[in-house]
Amino acid sequence: MMVRDRRDGLTLDLLAWEPPEPSVRFEPSQVRGATLKAKLCRAMAIALDECGKDRDQVAAEMSEYLDETVTKAMLDAYLSEARGNHNINVVRFAALVHATGDFRLLSLIPELFGFAVMDDRYVALIRAQQMRDKAAELARLADAEERRARVPR
Repeated sequence: MMVRDRRDGLTLDLLAWEPPEPSVRFEPSQVRGATLKAKLCRAMAIALDECGKDRDQVAAEMSEYLDETVTKAMLDAYLSEARGNHNINVVRFAALVHATGDFRLLSLIPELFGFAVMDDRYVALIRAQQMRDKAAELARLADAEERRARVPR
């Protein structure tokens, strides 16, 4: 986001710009929990609270997406840490992401293994940077070989 310079209302402050975050995720403090189930329950509750829809509407959208019945009571059970036998399955979890539009939910499992979820448009840029890094490494190795070749034997 560009911020206008206080001295001149028409000049943008280029130093105030920050690049957008390429990955989607919850802040760790938002989904802190003693167990994985607690973290998932907390994240799903946040997604539901922030999506701008009531739980009945989310359940209806999930039902339509899956072509099977999902009720508000089911959602409530999925969000309850105490209801140990009511874990959301991956198919309904995908429907929840669809209905809430909160892609941060997708990051919860990959983060356990050191991975991130990001917009697909960044993947090509990351691959390009990996290629640049490899090219720089190969250039350093080639330079080292050339220096070795110049050393008299």
